Amino acid sequence: MAQYLVAIHHPNDYDPAIAEDEAMSRDIDVLNDEMVAAGVRVFVGGLHPTRCAKSLRTQPDGDVLVSDGPYLQTKEHVGGFWVLEAADLDEALVWGRKAAIACRAPVEVRPFH
Repeated sequence: MAQYLVAIHHPNDYDPAIAEDEAMSRDIDVLNDEMVAAGVRVFVGGLHPTRCAKSLRTQPDGDVLVSDGPYLQTKEHVGGFWVLEAADLDEALVWGRKAAIACRAPVEVRPFH
């Protein structure tokens, strides 16, 4: 079976304390339980806001520069993700649709190499 990343995208000003209510948390828990029961979930994780990120860039002299914040300056960021094992992209997309509904957020599904 192939592995897929199912990534949840949040706007940069996303505040879980405001955006995530009890119903949403319950829907995500139900989805996680469903993924475990189906045997597709490999790993799941939520991420801290981008203000907690550190970016590392190799410099021409070979040193690595560490700076505060995300590598990319965008209006959205990955707020959490699942790694799933699915038979094919169509199956992964079924889970992606469920994730978009449960998380009330845009979702990206991508295969691993």
